[in-house]
Amino acid sequence: MLSIRLARNGTKHKPFYQIVVSENAQIPTSQSIEVLGYVNPKNDSPEGTKIDVERAKIWIAKGAKPSESVAELFKRHSII
Repeated sequence: MLSIRLARNGTKHKPFYQIVVSENAQIPTSQSIEVLGYVNPKNDSPEGTKIDVERAKIWIAKGAKPSESVAELFKRHSII
């Protein structure tokens, strides 16, 4: 099963998240199929979030399920 989730990057006290598509079996190894965008929670401006809307819609149509936090982001950006 495929999932769309946030993968944490960055350093201590400076988080940076990538929105990735990965298989549930490979989540602990951090192998992702595709990177759909990024989220910078420290930057509240529009430059702090970038999502490839077309690719996200394609992955959802293929059956990938977004996590709770990614689903909330997608709702804010009118993807789902």
